[in-house]
Amino acid sequence: MSSSIKEKNITQGEYSKKYESKVRSYALSFPDLFNKAKGSLLFSTSGKQYIDLFSGAGALNYGHNNEVLKESLLNYIQSDGITHSLDLMTFAKENFIKSFKEIILDKRGLKYKLQFTGPTGTNAVEAALKLARKIKKRSNIGFFSNSFHGVSLGALSVTSDPLKRAGAGIPLNNTISLPYEGSLETAETEFNYLKHILSPESGIEKPAAIILETIQGEGGVNLVSKSWIEKIYKIIKDNDILLIVDDIQAGCGRSGNFFSFENFEIEPDIVILSKSLSAYGLPMSLVLLKDEYDIWQPAEHNGTFRGNNHAFITAERAISYYWADNTFEKNINKKNNIIVKKLKNLEEIEDLKIKGRGMFYGISFRNSALANICSKKLFENGILIETSGRYDEVLKILPALNIPDNLLEKALDEIVKVIKSELER
Repeated sequence: MSSSIKEKNITQGEYSKKYESKVRSYALSFPDLFNKAKGSLLFSTSGKQYIDLFSGAGALNYGHNNEVLKESLLNYIQSDGITHSLDLMTFAKENFIKSFKEIILDKRGLKYKLQFTGPTGTNAVEAALKLARKIKKRSNIGFFSNSFHGVSLGALSVTSDPLKRAGAGIPLNNTISLPYEGSLETAETEFNYLKHILSPESGIEKPAAIILETIQGEGGVNLVSKSWIEKIYKIIKDNDILLIVDDIQAGCGRSGNFFSFENFEIEPDIVILSKSLSAYGLPMSLVLLKDEYDIWQPAEHNGTFRGNNHAFITAERAISYYWADNTFEKNINKKNNIIVKKLKNLEEIEDLKIKGRGMFYGISFRNSALANICSKKLFENGILIETSGRYDEVLKILPALNIPDNLLEKALDEIVKVIKSELER
């Protein structure tokens, strides 16, 4: 390739613009050509620097090219460690399972078996739905308004967004839509709705499971309260229904704890993890299931890429390095305090609503167009931040959990400045 082509086209992203499918989305929101990243900073080929509050849509909780994780990964690759292994037993997998069990599960009193699925979150959702139906021998699955669980057919069937559902091209059956907290007039109305759906009088087959996010990311950073989720949990347990918690985006420390449900008196039957589980942005997903529900037959649910050993290496290193004691968790909550303090400057503005916990926050605009305007302006000013919600009305703040305080404060100050400036126009 000649240097003239490289300078003229590649540095401007012309090949992507011309030859890549129109299905691209983030590239349209962040139109620059990136070539380097470190920690919470991204750099384009032009040399422009961005503070990353996007974190790979939650897949980079420990930042870009984390040195601790990189060292372990490079050592493993240099030693010719196995890369691809299907579901063979490997040192990398064995070491990950050991650390995950002892550091993550045992310390929280959780007893789950581990199922490695295909590499993406939606693969794990498909496995969880399939298993729930197999366990209960019922075909329906309950899901909530404003939910997002993936774009493969099964995951789409429990995703509420009409545009994404329409992309399936076929009816998405055997699912039941339920109101998420705050969807109806009162919590009691939401509980009564669920009770009615589950009653024989409704004429609807009782679902095998109900799947939910305790913090809805794509849905607009909507949170369940402790009292609401515990009441929902009691209702579904009283009706012999499984609870599936989708912790793909809210898990791995994003909520302030490793699991987003840790402060609730609930015990999910199945938990889904992906995104930041690998800790390095490598594809990896995991289904946690109670021992009595491990009724799979060998190879009944499989996949070629369910053994990403590079991801096992970085995932294990992140667990043993960051989660062996509560220091990292305490630091997450200190950074949460920085976010809360900075965003207080916006709380009195009637057209805005601040919501979130841990390092998972959203700024909701009454005028949805303003969220996109602010996102674009912030991008121009060197801040990478996306929007979410049914109408893209929420600025979603997802910094790396270990972002330096000064970068976090700088980015938040810029957010406050841009929002106030746009609202004053």
